[in-house]
Amino acid sequence: MDIIKSIEHEQLKNKIPELKIGDTVRVHQRIKEGNRERIQVFEGIIIKKQGGGVNATFTVRKIAYGVGVEKTFLVHSPMVEKVEVVRVGKARRAKLYYLRDRIGKAAKTKENTGARIENREIVIKEEISEEAPAEEADAAVAPEEQPAVETENPVVQETVDTVKEETVETVKDEK
Repeated sequence: MDIIKSIEHEQLKNKIPELKIGDTVRVHQRIKEGNRERIQVFEGIIIKKQGGGVNATFTVRKIAYGVGVEKTFLVHSPMVEKVEVVRVGKARRAKLYYLRDRIGKAAKTKENTGARIENREIVIKEEISEEAPAEEADAAVAPEEQPAVETENPVVQETVDTVKEETVETVKDEK
């Protein structure tokens, strides 16, 4: 089981957005068409969240040209670029399937007027920088090895003369 958990842990995103049922969100998704990649935005109401870990998903519903469209996104998918909260909705249920039967304004949730629209993110994995401890170790070990006076190295640039095709070296002092 440790092997499976370690593989799943590598696939998790570092930060995921805090999503609530009933919120209107704008999901930026990467779409690959042939050899091109573009970002497509899908805006709608979150009607359900399910699963956990790598398999956590949320479903967004919108009405396009009079037809209801639902799309399910993996929270940790690399194809989901970002998720923005457009408005905070009031929902007293875990699944808002009743919105499927509604038409027009009735297909929306009431807005939670006192709520702030904040793009909060939940930190799942903390980023560990391997470079910082190495630099601290080098600085702590080698203060005697550093020269007392810093010497300046001149910058040498090579340019090619297009008429004669000869390499010309120029020396510049940086101060």
